[in-house]
Amino acid sequence: MPNLIYARSYAKINLYLDVLRKRADQFHDIETIFQSVSLCDELAIEPTSGPLTLACNNSQLDCGATNLVLRAAIALRERTGCKLGAKMVLTKRIPLAAGLAGGSGNAAAALFALSELWDLKRTPEELAQIGLTLGSDVPYCLRGSTMAARSRGELLWPLKSLVDVWFVLVHPDLHVSTRDVYTSPLLNKNREPRIDGLTQSFRTAIKRFELRNFPGAMFNRMEEPVFAMHPQLAEIKGRLLDAGCTAAIMSGSGPTMFGICPSRTLALSVAMKLAPLKTTVVTSVPHGVELSR
Repeated sequence: MPNLIYARSYAKINLYLDVLRKRADQFHDIETIFQSVSLCDELAIEPTSGPLTLACNNSQLDCGATNLVLRAAIALRERTGCKLGAKMVLTKRIPLAAGLAGGSGNAAAALFALSELWDLKRTPEELAQIGLTLGSDVPYCLRGSTMAARSRGELLWPLKSLVDVWFVLVHPDLHVSTRDVYTSPLLNKNREPRIDGLTQSFRTAIKRFELRNFPGAMFNRMEEPVFAMHPQLAEIKGRLLDAGCTAAIMSGSGPTMFGICPSRTLALSVAMKLAPLKTTVVTSVPHGVELSR
């Protein structure tokens, strides 16, 4: 059994996001295209015979029982009967509550790394089942790359991976209430009929992505209600486009905005033009979690 393991969890963005309807279980059916990008957190884990502990470099993050890393570790022990402990140290680089699935990625990293560290031999499917009890994005975060998804976002299938694509992430200093977004009358949940589980709009978007027609494919149903609450985000979208991005949208329920660029040079130029806004230039990556020792 290894003595120390490191797990990088990569941020996700939504290249396409539609909200279809509220379900009987109070979750929402969605259609989305996920993409993992090179901005990442790192979780260092050391096995112990004692309790589960967590420390973090970000003092704003609660490291108590509600933290998704600890919840993931506890859920994995309960599912497997494992009695081992772990000392975990989380280095956060992904902004909190930003629409980038930072917390879900951390949970995925904990599940993947602890399964390896404790020699539990859990399959990816088993880890995804546990992850779904923690959050709708966790199953995707365990896999990463370019994925289409439906239902809560847990029914996933791979698309042609995006390579040599760059993104400018913009990190506004504001908080968006996901609850307020989902209850907004402006959300206008899509009533388009589904054939074999998918809307025609989603099928069309997938085809356009495979042809790299990003302006014709990128879409986020949540933009209208969020922009009504925070009009400065609509202004940031306009600035991304004016600065040279091929297309630009909001990730998840925000507040992160991002633009897509065909080269790192252009992405860096866009980021400079957006100063003094806080930005991160990233590229696509082929995985959600990466382990090292």
